Amino acid sequence: MKRRHFLISAAAVTAGVTIMPRMAFAAEGVIDVYFTSDQNVIDFWTNVVKPKFEAAHAGITLNLVDGGDGPGVAAIGDRALAALASGADPQADLFEGYDTRVNAGAIDKGLFVDFAAAGLSNYSKVNPLANDIPTRLAYRGSQVLLAYDTTKLDPASVPKTWADLVTWIKANPGQFIYNRPNKGGSGGNFVRRAIFEANGNDPKKFTVDNFTPEFAEQALTPAFAMLNDLAPSLFEGGAYTSGNTQSLQLLGQSAVTMIPAWSDQALSAIAQGVLPETTGLVQLQDLGLPGGFTYIAVLSNGANKDSALLLADFLLTEEIQSAVLTELGGFPGVSWDYISADLREKFADIIPASIPTFPGGKWETAINDGWYRAVAPNVDPAS
Repeated sequence: MKRRHFLISAAAVTAGVTIMPRMAFAAEGVIDVYFTSDQNVIDFWTNVVKPKFEAAHAGITLNLVDGGDGPGVAAIGDRALAALASGADPQADLFEGYDTRVNAGAIDKGLFVDFAAAGLSNYSKVNPLANDIPTRLAYRGSQVLLAYDTTKLDPASVPKTWADLVTWIKANPGQFIYNRPNKGGSGGNFVRRAIFEANGNDPKKFTVDNFTPEFAEQALTPAFAMLNDLAPSLFEGGAYTSGNTQSLQLLGQSAVTMIPAWSDQALSAIAQGVLPETTGLVQLQDLGLPGGFTYIAVLSNGANKDSALLLADFLLTEEIQSAVLTELGGFPGVSWDYISADLREKFADIIPASIPTFPGGKWETAINDGWYRAVAPNVDPAS
């Protein structure tokens, strides 16, 4: 469930850099980085990662290339796999926001570096919640949390469990809203948190491979019943926003008191004045709202593999991980113990005890279609 970021940071040209098309041949000392993430992430690399890394590593430069999306970078991965077989130059070094399992046979054939064996000095700092497979290195994360108006809700009274949240929504009718699940990840993951609640709060029950229509009917029906029960207590007696942005706007206008919101969108909105400084952020502590980490991959046959590994290690330093919080509005990819004490204190209410994930594929279709049928039958999914 790919999402669009709410805020776009300063354009890449502010750092005097142009995102250039791929050169015909890899240049020595030039790390070619391909992105699947959105423009604000590329801007973060352009304005923060690139100048800091190049200042610390004389003679190495970063060429930042927008790969368009996952399938676009996957095609480059296929090209690199063919180059591995022929001994040719793959013309790429590092993929950002990438799952190395996408390219069939690539892991078994050794296309991607095994980070567990790569000798990175900062590898042990990676958040255990981000552990996946060793060809993927987590460097940042994002999670849906609750954003609320502290002038209307005392932080000491903010709900921190699903049961308390439901109680608060019903006790404060009209003051909560979430977006339709097919229109943005904040609402979509609020719905998924309800699914977890209805199924014993065990994210392991759901995998891409275990979807069947029968299991979906069994698992989703009670969750949709819970959401139906909440509907009369929502904004305007059962309204839903058309996306992440509209939810944030309603909170910023004080039309509602609380919304689910992506952590990076909410933090960036507060930093840039889109949301007032009186906006509070909190994460559920029984089971967090879903989210996930963003991973990088390094090509084993890249012409600048060793430099790319230096870059991978650099991304895990306290300087960059702190900037992920303060400049990008994301979560660190390392454990919070490796973030400065002042930042840990500042973000204490949103440090997650868990970051549950929910599989996509047929589950996503079943959730979206089922929600419209069972929860919002009068809403046009295409509207």
